Amino acid sequence: MIVKESPIPKRILLITQYFSPEPIGIGKINGEMMAWLAANGYECSVITNYPSYPHWKVQAPYKNGWYKKEVTKNGESGAQVNIYRCPSYVPSKPSGMRRILQDFSFSSSVFWQVLKFNITRQKFDLIVTVAPPFHLAHLGFMLKRLNGGRILYHIQDLQIDAAQDLKMLSNEKLFNLIYKIEKNILLKSDYVSGIAPGMIQKIKAKVDREVFYFPNWADTSSFYPISARDKLKVKWGCKEDDIVFLYSGAIGEKQGLETILLTAEDLLGNKKIRFIICGSGPYKEKLMLIAKEKGLLNIDFLPIQDKEVFNEFLNMADYHLILQKSNASDLVMPSKFATILAVGGISIVTTSPGTSLYNLTKDNDLGYILEPENHHALTGLINEIKSDDHSDQKRENVRNYAIKHLNIDNVMSEFVDRMLK
Repeated sequence: MIVKESPIPKRILLITQYFSPEPIGIGKINGEMMAWLAANGYECSVITNYPSYPHWKVQAPYKNGWYKKEVTKNGESGAQVNIYRCPSYVPSKPSGMRRILQDFSFSSSVFWQVLKFNITRQKFDLIVTVAPPFHLAHLGFMLKRLNGGRILYHIQDLQIDAAQDLKMLSNEKLFNLIYKIEKNILLKSDYVSGIAPGMIQKIKAKVDREVFYFPNWADTSSFYPISARDKLKVKWGCKEDDIVFLYSGAIGEKQGLETILLTAEDLLGNKKIRFIICGSGPYKEKLMLIAKEKGLLNIDFLPIQDKEVFNEFLNMADYHLILQKSNASDLVMPSKFATILAVGGISIVTTSPGTSLYNLTKDNDLGYILEPENHHALTGLINEIKSDDHSDQKRENVRNYAIKHLNIDNVMSEFVDRMLK
């Protein structure tokens, strides 16, 4: 890591619902971002929730208590991040309405912490609010109005569009109101950023302004290829000569994981093919019940793996499944994709032509592309590629792309040049 000296450390505040030690998704990215900034000489503070994603319950050793401040220190650099935890409602079985209640519960809780910062006149050079939830930006505006600083509205997920396209809510008047609020946020923010080119185009269609590209990265030093894949398979209950197709990540509606079950049913007769669904989320129990009813003995459901073994776990797979429903395209960019690229993993991606995920995969030969929600196509592809003679070259190609384009030092250095100079 290249540490850049700064004679007067700039103060950065992150306001987010998701943060470390959440092991995947937005929380993982946010934690790595603030750790990098702190290690590079910036004074970093975070207002956030108690860690609950993707388990949908607060994780030990935390309890969903009252307001709490904690300080984390990097073991190597001694860099410090001040974290202000705020309580909120966490639905054990999330639905569209329960997710809305969670988001507003959290923002109401954060309001009092922001008010405290205002009373004590705490100033920040840059205030970063991460969507979802989109309306957290208003708390950043509140802090800026009294104490100054600039606002970066960073979009990880076009939450409103996804909720509408996936029909998680159906009240048209409510959507019109929410879109109006979102447009006001986009106009008032000093900076707006998104994680994928297609997402940026959708944001620009909402409002005519500059939107910066700020992608999720991969930790290419912690996640790297391991050659003894056959030996690793045994560690997770497979045979050395099994061909493993792995889905690892959040288990929700927008992933369309029913496709895996239908494909596994098609391929029950092939004893060498195994599917693993690893993660947590509101649809996991439903999928497990369907798999049991269908007698799908070629599917294993595993919990989220510990960070210490996650590199080995990802390396164990022969192919990685990156699945999305067609109406979720370019509203989200799977954060797990970057880590899969870091280990040199070959992906099977379901996405529509013209989306960021489609273009990224096709232009850089990072895997195989299928149309979403077509299990017949997935079955056919698996029958074709299970003995792919060119897999080693593909893995090398994928790893090289991750090092060149998704290294955290490169991404964050560009962020600093753009936002903090």
